[in-house]
Amino acid sequence: MPNFSGFWKMKSSENFDELLKALGVNAMLRKVAGAAASKPHVEIRQSGEHFYIKTSTTVRTTEINFTIGEEFSEETVDGRKCRSLATWETPDKIYCSQALVSGSGPKTYWSRELRGDELVLIFGADDVVCTRVYVRA
Repeated sequence: MPNFSGFWKMKSSENFDELLKALGVNAMLRKVAGAAASKPHVEIRQSGEHFYIKTSTTVRTTEINFTIGEEFSEETVDGRKCRSLATWETPDKIYCSQALVSGSGPKTYWSRELRGDELVLIFGADDVVCTRVYVRA
């Protein structure tokens, strides 16, 4: 089983603004979010198939606890409440589908994959994909 545990810092990010546009975030909030999310710090604790992920930026800190294969509550990148289900897509990749609790919007998901010494985080909203690459801090 892969070991996602550790502290991670972002090395690169592609299409974050485009993702926020796809989610309907206005230009002013996108600017603030883009600046705040430019240097997130991520802490992951893993015990078997149970995960705790804390993502900290200058504006917001989010925490999720989940077990692979069990539905859990979280928020989309733009802060809407959703029910999520994380599963193993490959031995080194977690895929998580998200369903909004209320309202409507694009189909959203995220995945986290270990590729050598890097953690690749993908956020998706319909056809828009944001890719963020992290290295251990």
